[in-house]
Amino acid sequence: MNAIIKTASITDPIETGIAAYLDEIIALRHDLHQYPELAFQEHRTAKKVASLLAEWGYDVATGIAGTGVVATLRRGNGNRSIGIRADMDALPIEEASGLAYESANPGVMHACGHDGHTSILLAAARYLAESGNFSGTVRLIFQPAEEIGAGARKMLSEGLFDHFPVDAVFGLHNWPGVPAGQFGFVAGPAMASVDKAVITIVGKGGHGAEPHRAVDPVLASASFITALQSVVSRNIDPQEMAVATVGSIHAGSASNVIPESVEMKLTVRAYNETVRARLQERISALARAQAESFGAVAEVDYRLGFPALVNHAEETEFARNVALQALGAAAVEADFRPRTASEDFAFLLQAKPGSYLFVGNGDSAPLHSARYDFNDAIIAPAARYWVRLAETFLANDNG
Repeated sequence: MNAIIKTASITDPIETGIAAYLDEIIALRHDLHQYPELAFQEHRTAKKVASLLAEWGYDVATGIAGTGVVATLRRGNGNRSIGIRADMDALPIEEASGLAYESANPGVMHACGHDGHTSILLAAARYLAESGNFSGTVRLIFQPAEEIGAGARKMLSEGLFDHFPVDAVFGLHNWPGVPAGQFGFVAGPAMASVDKAVITIVGKGGHGAEPHRAVDPVLASASFITALQSVVSRNIDPQEMAVATVGSIHAGSASNVIPESVEMKLTVRAYNETVRARLQERISALARAQAESFGAVAEVDYRLGFPALVNHAEETEFARNVALQALGAAAVEADFRPRTASEDFAFLLQAKPGSYLFVGNGDSAPLHSARYDFNDAIIAPAARYWVRLAETFLANDNG
């Protein structure tokens, strides 16, 4: 990265410019929140996004990965290009926030702030179109289906960076519990890989009063869950991160009946591929061994999800320096730590250099909570950051 970062003036024209239409963007965010759409069903959202971008003068491509939108803005003779991505999809959650703009779509909710991410990027898009000072190409990527880990892969498989080349790509996520408007940067692994294991222990059903005539899969599964804790504590280097959680277990329907089988669903996470592979190996072997020790059989369906999100060091340092110079040191968390949640932006970072950053959502309900709401107060500083990042990356003296 050879861009020269310039210190923002006391009166920041970007801040002033965004403030002029901030109420419109907040109203748009509330509208997106009220009408959320699940993965690959973001038709209304994509139509609104595409319409606004076209109105502001962007060259807009739609229908990428079904509902994805890519907007391009060129200025000057610079030969560099930057990509900035926002996700658009919601979650299958029944909202319980009580907001005036609460979801009108039963069982669907923006519980992760994608309505906010989209609004932030649109606020930045408008400023860049009206007043952006850069020489080069801005690509704004509005991605579907992040929540199911399929949108980024599908956009890439349809030639995202072949048709819309970029030199680097950036994205952000809001984070509850971090002070509102505080930015966090992590070089290297920043979010975990995520895999899912469905383990079915099959025994022999019988009467609860005669357990000796049955092979009890409930007992075998309980033993497996206890033994599972040894995988992280005894099979993984203590200096590495690993998570193995049984989030769902289903068996039987009566207190006096030993069921035929037990189904368990696990989420498994890590920061590097070696640990990830070791977790798959040990969890699968342990399930089979524990089941066999009780005379039962374990069927293991281990499904790889998406890899750890690994930020590129140079681009992350560049992104951090932009925040320091544009927003000041007080707006940057000094020691922001990696998160164990997951993000399919990881696939974009495997294809292109770049960085994924975080912005505090304040004291809100946690992500994926039925009571969560995105904090409108962080739209302006985050949009201002995107503008400054794009202008600095595409500075006129880099053309």
